[in-house]
Amino acid sequence: MAAPASESVSDRIRERVERLFGSPRALDRDLVRGRDYRFTTRARALFYARLAFLAIGLGVLAVRPWAEALSVDGAFAFVWYGVMLLYASASFVAIGKRYARPLTFLTLCLDLLTLVYLTTASGGLHSPLMPTQVVFTVLFALMFPKPLAILPPLLTLPVVARIQQILGAEQMPLADIFLLIYYTVLNFILVYVIVYLNEREESQTSEIVGLQKELGELAVIEERNRIAREIHDGLGANLGSVVLQADYLAEQTGDPVLLNEIGELKNTVEESIDELRRSVSMMRAGLALAPALEDLCASFHERAGLEVNFESVGRERRVHPECQLAVFRVLQETLHNVQKHARATRVEVRVVFHDDRVELSARDDGQGFDPGQGRSGHFGILHMKERARRVGGELAVESRPGEGAEVCLAVPAEVAGAEEGQA
Repeated sequence: MAAPASESVSDRIRERVERLFGSPRALDRDLVRGRDYRFTTRARALFYARLAFLAIGLGVLAVRPWAEALSVDGAFAFVWYGVMLLYASASFVAIGKRYARPLTFLTLCLDLLTLVYLTTASGGLHSPLMPTQVVFTVLFALMFPKPLAILPPLLTLPVVARIQQILGAEQMPLADIFLLIYYTVLNFILVYVIVYLNEREESQTSEIVGLQKELGELAVIEERNRIAREIHDGLGANLGSVVLQADYLAEQTGDPVLLNEIGELKNTVEESIDELRRSVSMMRAGLALAPALEDLCASFHERAGLEVNFESVGRERRVHPECQLAVFRVLQETLHNVQKHARATRVEVRVVFHDDRVELSARDDGQGFDPGQGRSGHFGILHMKERARRVGGELAVESRPGEGAEVCLAVPAEVAGAEEGQA
């Protein structure tokens, strides 16, 4: 059975809007890619900063008085310099890989240990290298703007002060206490500014992505409403003219056979008008699903002469148009097949509204069938399951020969499930 035209139009509208604004899942992926790109860019900047520090370190090792002043004049200093060069290169190579973040964090902590040794060997809090600690605080805050992640550089200050006190075997003088407080306050100011700006950037990016999603949905709704108006005013008017022409022809002839054919033609056109009206309503936003299903059941009762009991349970809530259309079409297909195959006298239709989903069930008292045989024409099981899967829902059919049949459908209330269902 071919897909309804309204669904094909809906698909084309959504594809067009997604080309302009991007799909919701694509926008979420772009948000994650943006965070990854920001980390990648900062990781490369960190590598170049390390190269600058390593160049300075090579100069210190090359000038013996400087090396003696920093207590790095032994063979171990050259070995550790090689280790630093290796892990800095490894961190750069890992950029873009899954383990890039933990490796970067680990190597930054190793840099801090090196800084602690150099500062304690060259004067502690009075060391000319002490301002470098502030630089590392900035690097940590840029790479990992989280409270616990910034803890290592902040702990550097009390660690250096404590080692200095142990080595000096005396109480910390007021000048050192002032330096400790000054560097601590300076660190917290820098951390606050960087973390605040990062959170503002994240918030603005999330708002922009959210606005893009809303614009996409509004564009879909507006385009659907425009097409619905065109269909109603164009095709609807033409079908109405056919009904008037059928009435005119009926008045002009007295042939019973011709009158019967004209009546059949008029009934077919009127049914087409009803179907067009329902399709247009489905394309518009804000359609009440339960009344539409009840109207469908009433129309089927008048047309087929079968008893149809309709029940709506729960407070009706907003359901995405694609999910509404899926529920409506499944019930429409079920009723059609009941009339064509089931030889039933009664159909029980029930729709239940939950917070996160809508459930539909339609049970007839007909002759039933064996769902395992998979014969074409019996309730269009495959087609209905594909329709349910398209919106992220599930459909089940229960039947036995001589015991009637029941079709149960559950769809999510929002369109997110629809996209997952298509994946």
